[in-house]
Amino acid sequence: MKTVFVKPEEAPRSWYLIDAEGKSLGRVAAKVAYILRGKNKPFYTPHQEIGDYVVVINADKVAVTGAKREKKMYYHHTGFPGGLKGQNYQTLSDRHPGMPLEIAIRGMLPKGPLGRKLNKNVKIYAGSSHPHAAQQPVALEL
Repeated sequence: MKTVFVKPEEAPRSWYLIDAEGKSLGRVAAKVAYILRGKNKPFYTPHQEIGDYVVVINADKVAVTGAKREKKMYYHHTGFPGGLKGQNYQTLSDRHPGMPLEIAIRGMLPKGPLGRKLNKNVKIYAGSSHPHAAQQPVALEL
C-alpha cells in the first residue's frame, strides 16, 4: 500500500463549532486537539498541518468535577528567582473565562513550531456569540 502525502495548501480545511456548555473540560480539549491535528481525516500525517479550524463557544460554562474548581492549580514562572506563581481554577476562570480550556488544548498539541501553528487554528469564546459566521462552521456534538 502506498502512503499518500497531501500538500498542506491543497488539503481541504473545514470549520467546526463546538458548544462546551456542560461538557467536561478534558473531553472537549481532547476532541478539539484531535480535529486540530487532522486525525479525523484519512490522509493524516503527523508532521503536517492538515487539520481543521475549531470555534469553541461557552468556554466559561465548561464542567469540572469534584473539588477541581477550588483545588486545581495553574502555575507559571516569571523568569526571576523565586518567581513561581500559581492560581486555582476558580481565580483563573474568573479573570480569563476561556483560559483553562486553552491551556488544556495547548497541552494536548505537539510541542514546537507545529504545535504553535496548530494552536492558532482554535478560536475560544466565553459567550455564545462568535465572529466566524461567515466561515459557516459545522456544529459538532461530543
